[in-house]
Order: sequence, then C-alpha cells, then structure tokens
Amino acid sequence: MPSGVIIARSLLFVLGLSACSSEQPGTDSTAPAPGRAPTAGATYLGSQSCVACHRQQSDLWQGSHHDLAMAEAGEDTVLGDFDDATFEQGGITSTFTRRDGAYVVRTEGEDGSLRDFEVAYTFGVTPLQQYLIPMDRGRLQALSIAWDARAREDGGQRWFHLYPEENLPPEDRLHWTGLDMNWNFMCAECHSTNLEKNYDAASNSYDTSWSEIDVACEACHGPASNHVTWARAAGTADAYEAPMSGLTVRLREENEAEWVMDPATGVAHRSRERLTRPQLDVCARCHSRRSSLSGAYRHQAAFLDGFRPALLEEHLYFDDGQIRDEVYVWGSFLQSKMYNAGVTCSDCHDPHSLRVRGEGNSVCAGCHLPTIFDTPEHHQHQPGTPGAACVECHMPERTYMQVDPRRDHSLRVPRPDLAATLAAPDACTGCHQENGAEWAAAAARRWWGEARSLEPHYGEVFRAARAGRAGADRSLAGLVADAGSSGIVRATAMDLLADFRSRELLPAVELALHDPEPLLRAAAAGAGASIEPAQRVTLISPLLSDSVRAVRVEAARSLVSAPAELLDRAQSSALEGALSEYEAAQWVNADRPEAWLNLALVAGERGDLAEARSSYERALELDPRFLPAFVNLADLHRLQGADDKGELLLRQALEIAPENAETHHSLGLLLARQQRLDEAIVELERAVVLGTADARYSYVYGVALESVGRVSDALETLEQAHYHSPTDGDILIALVTYARKDGRSEQALAWARKLVELEPRDPNLQNLLRQIEREVAD
Repeated sequence: MPSGVIIARSLLFVLGLSACSSEQPGTDSTAPAPGRAPTAGATYLGSQSCVACHRQQSDLWQGSHHDLAMAEAGEDTVLGDFDDATFEQGGITSTFTRRDGAYVVRTEGEDGSLRDFEVAYTFGVTPLQQYLIPMDRGRLQALSIAWDARAREDGGQRWFHLYPEENLPPEDRLHWTGLDMNWNFMCAECHSTNLEKNYDAASNSYDTSWSEIDVACEACHGPASNHVTWARAAGTADAYEAPMSGLTVRLREENEAEWVMDPATGVAHRSRERLTRPQLDVCARCHSRRSSLSGAYRHQAAFLDGFRPALLEEHLYFDDGQIRDEVYVWGSFLQSKMYNAGVTCSDCHDPHSLRVRGEGNSVCAGCHLPTIFDTPEHHQHQPGTPGAACVECHMPERTYMQVDPRRDHSLRVPRPDLAATLAAPDACTGCHQENGAEWAAAAARRWWGEARSLEPHYGEVFRAARAGRAGADRSLAGLVADAGSSGIVRATAMDLLADFRSRELLPAVELALHDPEPLLRAAAAGAGASIEPAQRVTLISPLLSDSVRAVRVEAARSLVSAPAELLDRAQSSALEGALSEYEAAQWVNADRPEAWLNLALVAGERGDLAEARSSYERALELDPRFLPAFVNLADLHRLQGADDKGELLLRQALEIAPENAETHHSLGLLLARQQRLDEAIVELERAVVLGTADARYSYVYGVALESVGRVSDALETLEQAHYHSPTDGDILIALVTYARKDGRSEQALAWARKLVELEPRDPNLQNLLRQIEREVAD
C-alpha cells in the first residue's frame, strides 16, 4: 500500500486508495452524466439477489480477485503458514500460530513490546496475502509481514516483509500499527462493497461498515433494489416503470460500437465515436491514484466529481509517463493510443472474472491483425520467444510489494533512445540488461529507421522542465495547447508550467480554462494561483461553478487567498460554495493529518489564525512526527509575534528528522529575523546541502551571505544555483545586483543578458541591461 500523500502547491491533498466516510456539508451540483440515472432511493441488496438472473456472470466472479479481495480469517481463506512459523526482521522475531481455532501473530506492537494479535481478516489472495488485525478505536491494521502465495518453485510459500530494507520503529507511519498501514483509510473502500468509513473526529475512532466484505456486484453496478424491483415486475401487467430498467449506472455505453478491422493497416477502429465513458469512470475509482472529494460515492457521477486523480507526477511516473510507483493503471491508460481510439477496460478484460480475453497474443489479435503484427518483421524476435509476446514490448512489468509484477497500461511503442536520455526504463533493456540502452537504441534504428527516434515526446519536455532548462516553459505551453495530446499529459504540463514565473503561464491558463477536458481545467485552476490576484479572480472565478467538483475545488483553492474586495457578490457566493466542498473533502479524510493541514492553510488564508492553529495542532495529535505541521505552525507563531515558540517547534522537528531541508531552512529564516545571523547562515547552508534540488534554499542562503558581507561566497552559491535552475529569475537578479555591487561589471552584464533572454519583452529588464552596458562602456 502506498503512503498516498502528495503536496499540491500551497495546499495538500490526500492521495491513494482512500476510504470514504459519511458526507459532510457541501454542495453537489453535478447532474448524472450520459448513461447514468439518478439512484432514486436505491438500496443495497447483496450479490445473492443478482444470481437468479445473472448466473453466468456470478460464476465468472466466484474466485476472482474481486471476490477474494477480503474475507474473514478461516480454514478456507488463510493461505499463510500458522503452524508455529517464525519470521525475523530488524531484530524482531514474529511467530505465527493457531490457538483455539484462531490465527495468532506474536509480533511488535505499537508500544514496542512483543504481543499476541489475532487475525480477523485476510486481504487479497495472490501473489501475496496480507492479514488484518483489529486494534482499538475501530481500527483495522494491515500486518506488514505478508504471505508469498506463489508456488514454492517460484520462490513463494514463505513469509516476507513489505519493506525489507527499512527499520521501522513503532512510531513510524509505515510500521504495521501506523497511519499508512491503516485499512480503514488506505484500503477499505476498494476491497469491500458499500463501505462507510464512519470516522468520528471527536473520538478519533472508526465504526466502519460494509454490505459485503468483498468487491461484489453492487460495488461496480451500484445499489440494485430498483433494478430487482423492475426485473420482478417485468412482463406483468403492473410492470415497474424505471429509467434504464432501474439500474443505477449502465456500464455499457449508450452508443455501443463494434470494432471493425481495416485490412490495409491491420488495425481495428470503432464503428462509432465514444461519447461517454461510464465504465472507465467506475473502474477508475479503485484503479487510480486519487484523493476522495466526497464522502458518499455516487455510481452515477463522473469520476472527477468524486475524486481528484494524481497527474504524471515525478514520484509516481518516470518523465516519459511510464509507471514508477503504484498507480493502478488508470493514469497510464489515459496516455495510450488505445484509450484515444476508444478502447475501454472490458475490451481486454472480462469484467467479472477479471481475466484477459484470451491467451498470449490472441488478446491483442482482436484489434491488430496477426498477419501484420504477430510476425518477426514486426517484433524482430523468433516466434514463441518472450520477445515475440506483445505485452513484453508494449506493456513491460514493474514489481511492487516485493512479489507483485504489474504491467504498464500506457501500451507504448518501445523507445530505448528516450530511455538513454530520460533515465527511464525501456522494454528492450528490460530483457537485454547486459547490453544497455545505447545498444537497444541502435538496434531500434536499424529495424525501424531514424524517423521514430526523432519523434518528439512529452517525456523530453517534462525532463527539461523538472531540470529548469531554458525554454522549457514554452515547450510546456505548447503541450497544454496541443489538443491531440492526452488530457493527463496536458494537465501535467499545465501543473509544471505553474512552477515557472513565465509570460507563457497566463495565455496557457486562459486557453485551458475553457477546454472540454476536466483534468486540464482543474490543472489550470490550480496553476491560476500563480497569477496576480485581480487577473486570477477574473479568469478563475467562472470555474467556481464548473460542472465537475474537482475543477470547482481547485478554483476555490486558487482564489481563497485573493483579497475579498476583488470579488463581487456573485463571485463571493460561488467561492463560499466551492470552499465548502473543498472543506468537506478534508472532513472526508479527517483521519489524516494532511487534511487538517489543508484546513489550517485555508483558515490562515482567511485570517482565522485561531482556527488555523487548532487544525495544525490536531494534525500533530494524529501524527506527532508530521513535519509540515511543525513548519507551518512555527510560521503561524511568526505572524503572531511569537518566534520563540516557533523556534521550539522547529528544533523539536529537527530532533525527529535531523536531515529535513525544509525545517533547517525555516529555522534559518527565523534566526535571521532575530538578527542571529551567524546561527541563521549555518541552518540555511544545511538546507542547501540537504535540498540541492530546491533553488529557493540556495537563493535565500546567497542573500544571507551577502547581508553579512560575504559577497564572493554569495556569488559562488548563486552561480551554482543558476547552473541547476537556469530559468530562475530571482537568482539571476541577485547575481546581477551583487556583481554590480562588488564592482564586477562584466559579470553583471553577462548575468543581465541571460535575464533578458528569459524575459525579452520586459521593459524594466531592458532598461537594466542598458544601464549596465553603459557602466561597462565607461
């Protein structure tokens, strides 16, 4: 299970397979999308109510990963060795035994002592099985020692630790008793049907419930009572009239299409354009990295109305979009040509058994003629060898949780030439590891010519942007404007562009705000936070009433810091409504410190410092080692003129994580405000050493050095920072200023020219350049 947390600019969103609690106050303006009908009071009946009419589908589902997603611990469900088996990790020996019919684990508890814990549930089935242990306050915790369910000849039938390289003390979030191994939040929603997290913030406890313990019929099809009523009345004089036969959501598209083969190209195409995507939206709920925006999941709502999905962020994906962390398929699939052509999940997978539709290359043969594609001329390998398998080249595997290989669903053409420059994996060297990417790139050029390696790829743009290279902002803006690119790629480009204080940002945001792709609109709304307040209000405020909740809450997040006097009455009212939705999303995740940090930041932006402080403190109650709360609470004390309290907090944070760059940086700023400059410089330098990728640390450190008369050291620091972040205008301005001040006019001129190259249309910079040119001439 991933930790599931990312930082999204000034506010935080909880990411991962998060659970949902009961709906908190907020608005819900989204009408049912095409192919969906209002729930109209439908209730959950259980999968047994479906069997009489859907025996074939039920039989396929039995024994599937959905069916076995979770179960009560018992003889028929527990796969692990509980016959006095032992497992040692980090000096702790855990023992697995049977006692009076129960499955008992003796291992380290949250107090650090060895204790006996009874297993309540199994979690998953293959290639590994985890075990859930009930704790106080209604918590279920996932044991981090798992059972390898693979065959013994494949290395299985053993106990193993999910984090074998890490020493996890009880206070660590990844310790099995910690926040990030909590089933109620991290796992529950996607392993059971009709789950209600029922977290009570006042008592910090759960009363989590479900209608079925596993992923049953109604998990995907929605509550069935209206449909069952219709089915029972169908064919009678009193036939029950209900839209869509009483179904909550119709997973087949309204304009069902056939795949028609083009014999000339060997590639099939849809007989009709895809206009709706209800199946993708339902699957995305659990097969994506996302945060919950609403406590009550509505099967009839579009995916982005209930969730905020992760983009192609660096810690989740490689620069070229290939999977890095556990991302659960959706974000990869959106990048694919298959998605763009109208392929959906059930085209390749049986939706009930979850098995792929066929063996080997036959899965792909339905849309790709074997006489063209399943030949050595295409795949360049001997038939019957691994290299001749479509998935080995187009869907390479990456292993998670030590033993679980999962395939990349971006279905990309191998580009070993890109792998060599982007430090990304590629299918060729995945098999031919002894040869390397340069060898694979040369082979690809021999097979397919030079043209393919010359094709531009968004991975090159993302790589350049993350390295801060000159011109990357223009390339990002070009991606945002490219309607032919994937929506998730364009949204990621928009998100990255916001980090550049560039003239490219404003027109890119203006364009994206009106795009039909909601992912891009949401990203544009978030990027709008970097625009000056008056323009931001004009541009972003219409999105406060967008049809999609994810867009509305991003717009609210961007506008919460805008001065109130810039908004008219209608805009203020819309902002309040969207902010209530944003705050409701935090309440959904109120069992996480990140949610309280988000609430604190909103309260701080609105001037309610008491509420902000209370929320920061609640975050630290939930996780006493949560560093962002320490840093932000210390800054709140600054606003209240209590830097002495802030210093205590920051030093406490450094005791917890002495290598944290942000904490050293914050402490350095605090000490500088108190004119304790020698101490401040030590802390600011430490931040630079620990956080070399953050230009902000180097900039502030350079300014501090200059302030104590160490101009040469300041220039050296800033020159190194410019090397790593060549498009950072603040660094260049500081270099120009300090070089002039130190009498280094030639150097100042060189830096000024670089500055004008970045912003050639800025008249102030043009004037500065002319002044320095005159100084050098004189």
